[in-house]
Parts: sequence; structure tokens; C-alpha cells
Amino acid sequence: MTDDRASQRPRRADARDNRERILRAARAAFAEHGPRASLNRIGAAAGVGAGTLYRHFPSEQALLVEIIRADVDALCATGRDLADEPDAAGALRDWLRAVARHATAMRGLVATHMATVSRPGTDATLAACHDAIRATGAILLNRARNHGAAPPTVDIGDLLTLANALAWASEQAADDPGLLDRLLDLALAGLDA
Repeated sequence: MTDDRASQRPRRADARDNRERILRAARAAFAEHGPRASLNRIGAAAGVGAGTLYRHFPSEQALLVEIIRADVDALCATGRDLADEPDAAGALRDWLRAVARHATAMRGLVATHMATVSRPGTDATLAACHDAIRATGAILLNRARNHGAAPPTVDIGDLLTLANALAWASEQAADDPGLLDRLLDLALAGLDA
């Protein structure tokens, strides 16, 4: 029995290593190719066969959801940190900038999947990610409102749509790396007007 346990440990470590390599390769492939990223190429870049890839992630959506979940956790942590900043409007703007950068990280793939959250059959983890982003944003927006830095008519859903739209627009002009920041500054300037 001891021999069986010993032989299982390396496989578990190998499985963890394979999973991490797949996630790194997928993040790079999605960042470079967006929706055109190939699962077969991701597996090859990770150094694993198709069976290993599909055992860990049975679909492209499952793989993307795992990546999105990690990013959403980071965005929510950033939002919690910003909630303590004295400048409530600046905190909201900084967080929306982080959301927009996240949306551009995989060439529109994240925004596309997050936009489908309300459709039947949406992955529960993806829906939870969407809810977490909205909840974090709502905290920052409400705080900005309480400080007189955002009008009561502004909705967090609208701000997130705006951030994603600006991210998409900036992706269309890849030769202008400063476009996203300029668009965000222009669009969000009215928050505390």
C-alpha cells in the first residue's frame, strides 16, 4: 500500500504542473490570438497532449473561465484596497482603468464571454465572476456618490459597459498604446463634474 501512495504523489504533482503550464500557455495564446487561439496549440505550447489538456479543461470556455476567475479575484482585491483611498472618485477611476486593462488582456475574449453571462446555460463560475465584479464596482461607485463625486444616475453596469467598450476601441488601434488611457480619462472626467 505504501508503494501505491508513493507512485501517486508524483502524478499529483505532475498533474498540478501540467495544469499550471496549460494555464500559462492559454493566457499567452489568448493574449496573442484572442478568440482565434487554438486549444491544440495551447496544449503543444504547454507540452501536454490533447488528452491531458481536455482532462483538465474539457472546453475552451472552461479554460477561459479559470483564467478569468483568477483575474477577477485580483480585480476584486484591487477594488477592496482602493475602497480605503481618501479620493473616492480617483479610486473608482483607477479600478475602472484596471477593469479596462483586464478586458484588453485577451483581445476582447474576456469582454465577449462576460457579455453572455445573462444567457441560459452560462457557466456558474463565469456568472459568479460577473457578480463579483459588479459588487466590487458598486461599492466603489456608492462610495464616490457618498463623497459627491458621482451622480446618482450613474449605474455600475453602465460604467462596466463603458470600460469594456473603451477597451475594445483601444484594441482596434494597436499602434496607439496610450489610447485606452486617453479614452478613459475623457469618458470618466465627468464622474465628479
